[in-house]
Amino acid sequence: MMTHGSFAVPYKVVFCLTMAFLIGCVAAQPVTQPVVSKRAQMHMGTLVTLTVVAPDTSVSEQAMRAGFNEIKRLEQLLSTWRPDTELSLVNAEAGRRAVKVSQETLELVIRSLDMANLTHGGFNIALGPAVQAWNVTERQHVPDDRELQKLKPLVDWTSIQVNRVAQTIFLPRKGMRIDIGGIGKGYAADRAVAEMRRAGAIGGVVALSGDIKTFGMLPEGNGFPVGIQHPRREGELIAIVELKDEAISTAGDYERFFVQDGVRYHHILSPQTLQPVRVCQSVTIIAKEGVVADGLDTGIFVLGPEEGMALVESLPGVEAIIIDAEGTMTVSSGLRDRLRTP
Repeated sequence: MMTHGSFAVPYKVVFCLTMAFLIGCVAAQPVTQPVVSKRAQMHMGTLVTLTVVAPDTSVSEQAMRAGFNEIKRLEQLLSTWRPDTELSLVNAEAGRRAVKVSQETLELVIRSLDMANLTHGGFNIALGPAVQAWNVTERQHVPDDRELQKLKPLVDWTSIQVNRVAQTIFLPRKGMRIDIGGIGKGYAADRAVAEMRRAGAIGGVVALSGDIKTFGMLPEGNGFPVGIQHPRREGELIAIVELKDEAISTAGDYERFFVQDGVRYHHILSPQTLQPVRVCQSVTIIAKEGVVADGLDTGIFVLGPEEGMALVESLPGVEAIIIDAEGTMTVSSGLRDRLRTP
């Protein structure tokens, strides 16, 4: 984690506003200018930071509460770390029975499978058993080919059975696991923004572990500047982009990794080989929805620079910065004029 100005910032994407700047905005015209406030809490296993632009302090407080409450509610519904959530029950009943879930859980799983289709399986919510075998952040274990081959049937996302009518999810093989960690924070950011708007906020930012969703503008009419982390130089940015009603998310091999015998092993795995993908250092996606940015960054990291950028250019409202294994940066056509150097 790095600190930028007075903001404690996750490692994926850097939110570049400073509190001194925000206070200056409020102090300049305290009667007519909107109020800007910021608060952080721990949810979904990470630091969640909300910034609210509101007509007054009362509305700001209501919007802040609404945003945090929505994220807290979704954590209780979707987390796979808690044994009492719907997805944990789906995983526990793998190979035995279909589990009835809420419309929201069903919706997120369907969106996840759509993302898997779009990225030709690059994004895969069934990879949990393989991720657990590597356990990059704890045991730093390098599984052998035999161990990984045994897991192949358990990571087949195409076998996940979703029944829209009965509102059920079924994992047909015992040991299968759904993990929406690669898309859930983007989804939570989208939902939190909706609740903050409903509470009266006219602008703001929701940041969950670097998955950032912005809406509206700052009081002076500017969007929200966001910095993009250099994948090999800690604390250094490669670019800054101003976002308005957009989300941004980065997948990188520098987030969770270990080095053994001179080889870097990280948490983004190929669904084909179940080995760490080595064609990119980082992929940053900008999209209208957090759920799209969050899912696409991993999927495109797996697809690689050439196929990944071709996909981005075919999707309306989606932009990307891809840094390949050699450190070469490629920027999508609609983003080139928006980037500025730090």
